[in-house]
Amino acid sequence: MKIDILTLFPEMFTPLKTSIIGRAENAGKVSINVVDIRDYTLDKHKKCDDAPFGGGAGMVMMAQPIADAIKAVDPKHQAKRVYLSPKGRTLNQSVVLEYAKLNRLLLLCGHYEGVDQRVLDLFIDEELSLGDFVLTGGEIPAMALTDAVLRYVDGVINAESLTQESFSEGLLEYPQYTRPQEFMGLIVPEVLRSGNHAEIDKWRRQKSLEITSKLRPDLLGEKK
Repeated sequence: MKIDILTLFPEMFTPLKTSIIGRAENAGKVSINVVDIRDYTLDKHKKCDDAPFGGGAGMVMMAQPIADAIKAVDPKHQAKRVYLSPKGRTLNQSVVLEYAKLNRLLLLCGHYEGVDQRVLDLFIDEELSLGDFVLTGGEIPAMALTDAVLRYVDGVINAESLTQESFSEGLLEYPQYTRPQEFMGLIVPEVLRSGNHAEIDKWRRQKSLEITSKLRPDLLGEKK
């Protein structure tokens, strides 16, 4: 999968070069192309924003640099083009799995007061939000979406790990333990040390149900 990320602040995406996603890119399993929108502005001072029509606080990202960046990166509209915005559809696991089936994504990171609406009308397929809160820009949501989606590319993560984690079966994940057996008076549950895989699976399922009922009863159709 290839993901193009259009941003005014490409240096913010350094974390994607590390850990699991970084290793996957180095191995050629995924491709992340971070594009500096300022490279496409016609302004000699690299200006990409201006005051909003109608007045108001803050600045708005101009249409021209964004439009030219999109046309340069995805001239044939082969990518699903997404604008990270608090007004968009809320990102959840079902959206992640939907996007993971695609071959290519283009993510537009807004900043300041947002982007000129004409860019969205002409070039964007969908707006996507992390939730009902506002950030200073779309860079953090773009990183979150990229990380969540690329985990499902073949070979990035062990397939078994993807089936035994929160939301994989509509439940939150069961507790995990590793060595030592005892830490500060707390001991790893005996069933996990028993070697009886049927009982281990049963325990994990029960714990997932308990944790989900306590923390996210909505996933079980329950009310708090």
